[in-house]
Amino acid sequence: MKKTILTLALLLLMSYAALAQTDAEGCKDDSLFTRFPNFYISECSENYNELKLRMSSEKSEVKEGNLKSIVYYFNSESGEKEKSPLQIMKNYENAVVKNGGKMVYRNTDALGDELEATFHLTAKDKEYWVKIGSFGGTANEVEHYTLYILEMEAMKQEIQASEMMNALNKDGFIALYINFETGKSDIKPESQEIVNQIAVMLKQNIDLKISIEGHTDNVGSDKSNQTLSENRATSVMKALIALGIDKTRLTSKGWGASKPIADNRTEEGKAKNRRVEIVKL
Repeated sequence: MKKTILTLALLLLMSYAALAQTDAEGCKDDSLFTRFPNFYISECSENYNELKLRMSSEKSEVKEGNLKSIVYYFNSESGEKEKSPLQIMKNYENAVVKNGGKMVYRNTDALGDELEATFHLTAKDKEYWVKIGSFGGTANEVEHYTLYILEMEAMKQEIQASEMMNALNKDGFIALYINFETGKSDIKPESQEIVNQIAVMLKQNIDLKISIEGHTDNVGSDKSNQTLSENRATSVMKALIALGIDKTRLTSKGWGASKPIADNRTEEGKAKNRRVEIVKL
């Protein structure tokens, strides 16, 4: 009888251990990321909130938006060796870069709250800030960590032909935020309407001639930024010609990162500097 009770208790203990290493009820991975192998979700939350992000060893920024947090624990029953913080961070870095984003900050030479990484990307017409932090375990073996995903509305611009013309008459130029494929000059579909409105403006003002001028942030070399800005300006010009605008009314040029209008030390500033200006000739 005692043997039967002992066996039953052991089975219950094993069942509890197995249950404890399955995902918490209602929790699942975010669609942006594939889970690191041999980890399970112990808890999760999602709400509009603030997130403090480390941008460099000296600087942090607080941003707000829809914040999702997922706490991952290592499955000690897996028989696998625990991962290091660097392995965890590199796994997410690879996923972010694959989606066209980048690593902003990473610190693996620390413990506890100082051990973290910050990533930034734009996907699915949203801007995302991603933080890996709240590590538990040792310097070389992660017992648990938290994935924070802050979702914000990507910079969008809805502007009509009449507004563009008013700006040109008043200031002689207007800055437009036309979205291109990352590192390329292909205009994204969501920005086609801005190009359409430039064409409408030109058709409504038949004597108007414009210069289309591309600008970038300071990420990358001067040479690559110059080439990218020129190609993007040319891409907009070709799109206007395809919409029936006489090419003799259009010129294009690129300025690279030489004429910033905002602080390139912040991501918001960089976003403002990545622009196309329409200049009245």
